[in-house]
Amino acid sequence: MSDITAQVPAFLRELLEKEYGKTAETICRGFVRRPVTLRANTLKASAAEVSAALGGAGIPFARVPWYGDAFVLCGEERAFPSDGLFGEGKVYLQSLSSMLPPLYLAPAAGENILDMTAAPGGKTTQLLALSGGKALITACEKDAIRFERMKFNLARQGAARVNAMQTDALKLDEFLRFDKILLDAPCSGSGTLLPDAPVKISPKLIENCARMQKRLLQKGLKLLKKGGILLYSTCSVLKEENEEAVEYALSLGAKLVPVSPFGGIPLLPGRAGTVTVCPDEKFEGFFLAMLQK
Repeated sequence: MSDITAQVPAFLRELLEKEYGKTAETICRGFVRRPVTLRANTLKASAAEVSAALGGAGIPFARVPWYGDAFVLCGEERAFPSDGLFGEGKVYLQSLSSMLPPLYLAPAAGENILDMTAAPGGKTTQLLALSGGKALITACEKDAIRFERMKFNLARQGAARVNAMQTDALKLDEFLRFDKILLDAPCSGSGTLLPDAPVKISPKLIENCARMQKRLLQKGLKLLKKGGILLYSTCSVLKEENEEAVEYALSLGAKLVPVSPFGGIPLLPGRAGTVTVCPDEKFEGFFLAMLQK
């Protein structure tokens, strides 16, 4: 797989070198095209059923040690049919890194959960599936087009129980309270650069994202019940969007609940108790931190 080392903007390379030293080169080499990965949607199909269907269709795959519902396809993306499992909503195409936040949040039956920036809905349906279809989930998306896409995905995945709201989570009534909140925050995407794709990151974008992330964290903590858990994640590897956002949440009175990485996941150095995934041939760059009110 080819990387985009030569295409990484100079300012971003300098920033990565400042934050990670020689490891910056490893990060840049990790900006590659990855195999197709997917998750069995246990609202509609078991991992065993998906495994049997993939095998019957002659699609080679590997299982993921830390998540029994995840699959890595070993062939070309075009080998995966758009009908069958996918069309019936029995699987959801999703990167391995983006499967991590719902796993760490560990939703349970009866819990009142908010997905603050939910489109296109992959993590939302994963949250519901992990709860056995019995959590009470509210999913917010302010953009009309993205909201419609999310509604389509929720319907196809059999997640009718989700309360989908076309609204900015920042405008939610502060009388609301949630047991758990997923804040997969809008970010620069610095962990997800790909060959042959336009690089849209700029210093201004990073600055704007960092400002929005803090606003969302402040709102999320207000909406969280006392003792509740907020899982903060981004697909960035930049400390301004990750560790500095956590520091801001701590300044508001939140507590950091240490989390440990799953085995086999490539890691970058970061604040103790958080997880920063290093981009490589299987994983996007990603960050996770668990906060308690």
